[in-house]
Amino acid sequence: MEREERNDMSFQRKRSFTFGAYGGGVDRFTCGDETRPESAEDNILDILDSPPSDRQPFLSASSNQRDTELFEIIEKLQGSRIDEQRCAFPLPLKSQLLTIGGDLPLILSPKLGGYWIDPPLERLADASPTSSQHGLEPESYDIMERDGEAKIYHEIFSSRYHHSFTAVDPSLGPLVLSVRLEEEESKLRVILRMKECSLHAVFSVSLFPNIPSAVELAKMLCERVTVSKFEVVSYLKAPELITTFDEHRVSPNFKFGILYQKNGQFTEEDILSNTEESEEFKELLSILGETVGLRGFSGFRGGLDVCHGQTGSEAVFTSFHGREIMFHVATKLPFTEGDAQQLQRKRHIGNDIVALVYQEGPTPFLSDVIKSHFLHCFLVVRRTQGPEETGRAAYQVSVTAREDVPPFGPVLPDPPIFTDSSLLREFLLTKLINAEISCYKAQRFSRLEVELRTRSLLLESLQAELSTRSQCMMGDPSLSALPSSEGARGASEGTGGFIENFKRAIRVRSHSFETLGVPRKMGGSASPKPKTDKDGEGDSLGSAELKDQASPQEET
Repeated sequence: MEREERNDMSFQRKRSFTFGAYGGGVDRFTCGDETRPESAEDNILDILDSPPSDRQPFLSASSNQRDTELFEIIEKLQGSRIDEQRCAFPLPLKSQLLTIGGDLPLILSPKLGGYWIDPPLERLADASPTSSQHGLEPESYDIMERDGEAKIYHEIFSSRYHHSFTAVDPSLGPLVLSVRLEEEESKLRVILRMKECSLHAVFSVSLFPNIPSAVELAKMLCERVTVSKFEVVSYLKAPELITTFDEHRVSPNFKFGILYQKNGQFTEEDILSNTEESEEFKELLSILGETVGLRGFSGFRGGLDVCHGQTGSEAVFTSFHGREIMFHVATKLPFTEGDAQQLQRKRHIGNDIVALVYQEGPTPFLSDVIKSHFLHCFLVVRRTQGPEETGRAAYQVSVTAREDVPPFGPVLPDPPIFTDSSLLREFLLTKLINAEISCYKAQRFSRLEVELRTRSLLLESLQAELSTRSQCMMGDPSLSALPSSEGARGASEGTGGFIENFKRAIRVRSHSFETLGVPRKMGGSASPKPKTDKDGEGDSLGSAELKDQASPQEET
């Protein structure tokens, strides 16, 4: 009897579920009967989900429930902040999958769906490295921009002669208008910045008998504009402030996770517990970037500690087409003895939006095996035997993402196999960047109100500072008498007002992303509020030594 109780309790292990940077909350796994027709993939997943043997519960349901509630209360009272991130394991995954026979795909979708896979399983019938390949032109590997029009002002307006205007509309709020006359092409280029968005248009000068006023141009872009007058911007450093506002959503820095999946590993805890790196895995890391020491590292650090060594001693870093990329390599992050869930590792990888999985063996990767509110996309790479005449290894690539993530390029070759390491690097890095940008369009990210609040705050601050400093420039006596701490700061302080508001807004946005999906705790809890480091990752361990981490927008 006691043995059966222990067997039943063995299934009540815990696993971590990342809520940004460790907020509270528990998600339980449930299994229901499927009524849809069985497929080959369902049969595989049935083997994975099947318990090792049928068991009859010894205790009654009510008794088990009371015992479970008692133990949950005890654990909550005694547990630390990290322990609050744990939730019940699913039934143990089985290694019988390896005995099915035949070639297994790189990725299997969950039984309940919710993910798309590229290439589809039917395209993997002929995935030989000697097959003819299509879609391998690296010049077509275009990198996406999160905000395609964010750099128009910097590239076309700021270094050329133009005018900017500000106003406060009764219904739309602050407005900032920029106008440039392109005489050589007889065009009038206009940008109107509002709380909701920025509007950009190009008009032919021949449409107007005279150059339109700022009000007329604004109404041509947005019919809801009701303001009757704009103020001209005469502040000499206005282009710098406007550029900062326009590009506040654009970052040249990215951070991605890298997971090492050995043969026979199906679970999150197995994958995150790997400590040794094979020579083949090291070779892939060398293709992606350079292994650098973290202590004193001056480049983009992606939230890793470069002072005290609390996030390991090494990481993989690279520069790619003007962008800096830091990889959170699971095997290089700290390993905690006795913690099957390796929360010190998941703290970083679980806060990434995209991760790359290197498979050493034919074991498929399950799309939902890593539980995280942030991770939306995985690129899976498996080393295969290359053509005999070259003697080089080949790499097979597959992609999976949540179903609300739009497709993104570059397109996988057919078959999805690479034999050239330089081409593989170009493809993977471009695909990783585009994956993250595409993931921002998923429902969980796009529905956040934090972006609109941040933009509204920044635009209000920008309009106020441009207006105040322009009036000071024109010699307004009422403003010249103001102390330097108010509206018009001294010229020696440069652009401190708007820039400081910009930094504060970015920190607020980072904290909002950090607590994505975390229910707000009510009441007087003894646990301190998680600190928010500058990289948008909360200090879940309450360590003051991690304060030096900086955000992508602020790091240089």
